[in-house]
Amino acid sequence: MPPSPAAVTDGSKTWSPSHLFTTEDHNADLWNKIHAHLNSNEFKSAIVTAFELPPGDHFTYHASASVNLSQAEAAIHAGRANGLHAWYIEPRLENIEAAGQDHSDTQDGLGHLADQSSLKLTGYPSTSDVQAYIAVFDPTKSAANSLKSLLANAKKDSVRQSVAEYLLSKRYLDSDITVPRFKIQSLQNDRGQTTGHENPALDFWAYACVALEYAGPNQNTALVKSSHHILPVFMHHFGCVVPSYEALQIIGKVANGKSVLDMGSGNGYWTLMLRHLGLTVLAVDSAQSKWRTVWIPDTTVADGIQYLRKRGGCPDMVLLLVYPVVGGDFTRKVIESYNGDVICVAGTQNGNGYTGFKDMMIDEFMRTEKKSWERCAQVPLPSFAGKDDALFVFRRKEDEVHRVS
Repeated sequence: MPPSPAAVTDGSKTWSPSHLFTTEDHNADLWNKIHAHLNSNEFKSAIVTAFELPPGDHFTYHASASVNLSQAEAAIHAGRANGLHAWYIEPRLENIEAAGQDHSDTQDGLGHLADQSSLKLTGYPSTSDVQAYIAVFDPTKSAANSLKSLLANAKKDSVRQSVAEYLLSKRYLDSDITVPRFKIQSLQNDRGQTTGHENPALDFWAYACVALEYAGPNQNTALVKSSHHILPVFMHHFGCVVPSYEALQIIGKVANGKSVLDMGSGNGYWTLMLRHLGLTVLAVDSAQSKWRTVWIPDTTVADGIQYLRKRGGCPDMVLLLVYPVVGGDFTRKVIESYNGDVICVAGTQNGNGYTGFKDMMIDEFMRTEKKSWERCAQVPLPSFAGKDDALFVFRRKEDEVHRVS
């Protein structure tokens, strides 16, 4: 097998993953500097500081667009110009009626309104509503209760109300899966300031929500076809989606002592986060995608489908798919090659075809084509502006477990 990529950031001679985890490195001062930059809306300086890059960094981030840090920061400072913050849209009523749609239930007809001129902006959320969405992923609080509070305190017909109602309608968790509140370890730096840090991507995501005026997905988010210039930067440094503490702990609960196989592990951020919670995680990736930051030094570089088939489908491991690619029918082939009892998928929950399958969501695929499996969890993940992501968990049904074993 090809060697694993090293845990490094391209362009930095000093960076190490441990530098961004104060519980490992007691590097509280670094986070003080990062937060100071974020609070001052200095995105480039925050990334340069976090990943120990030269001030004049000109690395080009290739993803949905190609940008450097200066260009990304310029787009942030441009604010709403050129529709950059148009996250909340809906079909124009006259277009729905012309298409013969019943506007009392527009969701089924949204896909037929691909022309962006047939859409209209419904508004922008307030800063307090953005902060309320961010608070849903506060690890020291119950995510379920925070989501209920998001709705309870929402003004009628507001963006916040639409977000809360949508996320609550999607959320599901089996009663036997309990997620305790997370106790963040507190540390003191040499100036006596108390600090603690466990999930670096979450801080940058929270900053992006405020800077880009995003208060979460709603029933129309699948209509949003554009993104923002800072998405490629986030993807290169942290991966395609931010893990929440709730999601990580749910994976730990359903693993129940088993090892986790992070298939298509990318730059290893989810693997590292799960390991920090005490799980044994094996990362496997084809290494076809290039990342600026790699978080772990022990990725097994291999074709995922062949890896499973050569090992009898890894029956004693939990399968984790984070943002599985749509092309090549990868998701279907991996699931069909897996012989264990638990599948966790972090991906889209609004049918925009961005992960898993072009024409259906992962829960629809499992419900219609894998009837021996049942959904036991679907919880929202911290979603980048214009995205709508969730963690799905599926268990093989009890009678099927006995048959397979």
